[in-house]
Amino acid sequence: MQRRLLPLITIMVLCCQTLAAQNLIHRVDSFLSARYYREGVFDTTYITRPKTRWTLITRLNISGMDIESKGYDQGRRFKSVMQANSKTTISIGASYLGVALSLSLNPAQLAGKYHDFEINFKSYGRRFGFDVSYTDAKNFEGWYDADGLPRYTLPDGTLAVKTLNANAFYIFNHRRFSYPAAFSHNYIQRRSAGSFLLAASFQWQHAFHDWDQDTKLRMTNIGLGAGYGYNFVPHRGWLLHLSVLPTFILYSHTSMTFDEDRIPLHYHFPEVIITSRGAVVRQWTKTYAGISMRFNFTNIGSETSLAVHNQKWLARAFYGIRLGK
Repeated sequence: MQRRLLPLITIMVLCCQTLAAQNLIHRVDSFLSARYYREGVFDTTYITRPKTRWTLITRLNISGMDIESKGYDQGRRFKSVMQANSKTTISIGASYLGVALSLSLNPAQLAGKYHDFEINFKSYGRRFGFDVSYTDAKNFEGWYDADGLPRYTLPDGTLAVKTLNANAFYIFNHRRFSYPAAFSHNYIQRRSAGSFLLAASFQWQHAFHDWDQDTKLRMTNIGLGAGYGYNFVPHRGWLLHLSVLPTFILYSHTSMTFDEDRIPLHYHFPEVIITSRGAVVRQWTKTYAGISMRFNFTNIGSETSLAVHNQKWLARAFYGIRLGK
C-alpha cells in the first residue's frame, strides 16, 4: 500500500512546489508591473514609459584614464603624466520592466593581451541616481620631468593604479526631467525639460611602480555640490542630453612619495570634482540607438607644492530592441 502511494505523494509534492513557484513568479511580476506602470509620479506630457516589458540591449564601451601631477620636489619643479591605454568592451543584456542584467566581454582580455580589471555599476532613477567605477590597471605609460634632470619614461605595464570613483545626485524636477531616458532607456522623454541637481562625489586612488613601491601617489577626496541637466527633444523620437555636476572638495587627503620623500598636498581654491554626461538617443517604435559619454575631472592641490589633475572617461554606443506588449 505504501509503495503504491509513494509515486502519488511525490507527484502531489511536485505539483505543490510548481504551484508555489508559479505563485511567487506571479507576485514578483505583479509587483514589478505595478512599480513600472505606476501613475501620478511623473507628468506624462513630458515623460512616458515604453509599452513593452522586455528589452534586449547591446553596447560597445570604450574607456580611458589620465593622471597629471605638477609641483616641486627638493627645490626642483617637476611634472608627471600617466596615461592608460584605452579599453574596449562589448556587452549584451536584457531588461524586464526596468530591471536589467548585462554581461561585458573584453576581446583583448580574452586573447590574453589585457589583464586589467574594471567594474562599472550604475542606477539612474526618477529622483536619485548614482554610478560607481572601480579600476585595477597596469596598462599605464607616461613620463616624469624635473628641472635639470633628463626625462624619465614610464613604460607600459610598470605602473599599477587602483581607482574608485562614485557619484550620486538628486533630481529636483523629477516629474518632467528624466535621467533614465538618456542612459537607461526605461523612460522616454517626450518634451524638452531640465532640472537642477544636487550632487556628491567620492574618489580614491593609489598608484605605484611595480619595481619601486616607495614611489607612489595616494588620493582620497569627498565633494558636495550642485549642477544642471537638460533633455532637449528637437523632434519626436530624438533626445539630446547634457548635464554638468561640479562638486567642491570638502575633504582631501593626498600625497606623492619619491624614495621616502613625501610631498604633501596643500589646499588651493577651487578644488573640484566635475562629472559631465552627454547622450544622443534616437527612438523608433520597437528599437532605439545612440551614443553616450561620462567624463570625470578632478583638480586638487597647488603647483607650489603638489597639484593633481585626474581624468576618467567612458564612451558608449548602444542599440536596443523592445519585445512584447
